Amino acid sequence: MSRKHPIVAVTGSSGAGTTTVKRAFEHIFRREGITPAIYEGDSFHRYNRLEMRERVKKAQAEGRTLSHFGPDANLFEKLEDTFRTYGENGRGQRRYYVHDEEEAALFRQKAGEFTPWQDIPERTDLLFYEGLHGGVVTDTANVARHVDLLIGVVPIVNLEWIQKIFRDTGERGYRPEDVTEIILRRMPDYVHFIAPQFSRTDINFQRVPTVDTSNPFIARDIPTADESFVVIRFREPAKLKVDFPYLLSMLRDSFMSRRNTLVVPGGKMGLAMEVILGPLIDKLVADKRALG
Repeated sequence: MSRKHPIVAVTGSSGAGTTTVKRAFEHIFRREGITPAIYEGDSFHRYNRLEMRERVKKAQAEGRTLSHFGPDANLFEKLEDTFRTYGENGRGQRRYYVHDEEEAALFRQKAGEFTPWQDIPERTDLLFYEGLHGGVVTDTANVARHVDLLIGVVPIVNLEWIQKIFRDTGERGYRPEDVTEIILRRMPDYVHFIAPQFSRTDINFQRVPTVDTSNPFIARDIPTADESFVVIRFREPAKLKVDFPYLLSMLRDSFMSRRNTLVVPGGKMGLAMEVILGPLIDKLVADKRALG
């Protein structure tokens, strides 16, 4: 962790909705005049799209598990080194994973490939990471220890699967049975490398639907925000100086379910994020600037 070069990470599995949090942070950064160095978790994958397909086939033939959730398909040591270096001197390199043809035109790189590593801009206020492994810990890498504010985004697992199935079939051209196979294949890595991160996060945002999602594999639509609640858990409220009475007054129809847990209507998730996270980001940057 570093007061002079703070690191903020949003972690959550594929289809979990981390982009909603990213959008809230963008609003905070723009409103407060903060310049972040933005890192995407996909850029720390070990293989490009074609290589990953071949590696998965080989692993399956050998009876092994390989998924984007686990260490064999990711550069965890590189991710930790990136966080460590930024925390020490505010410097670092990054690259991008090119997801689709629109990004391919932007980066002048084929979809499914990586751009070259390049130096990040100088004099950024903080590092902002959004991806799968912002709080991962393994035998060879401890990413979580370098993060000053760790945010988890983790809908209940059935909702997470529904969102992934709809995204991958609607936007990426997968068949439903293909997505189901992916979910099953990566479950061991989910259990060992994704879920444990949410015990390390400072704040978790968990969307819970109020409609039946008991069989996510036959769901015909994704529950809307108004059909959901968001459960917000603070690991150490005193450390973060959480003012629960203030939050309850700002977020209409919210309530406390435990002494460290706030529940808000799903439609207020974006507002809740900005109200909660804005002051925390402001403090990190104010402390940084006070050091000169």
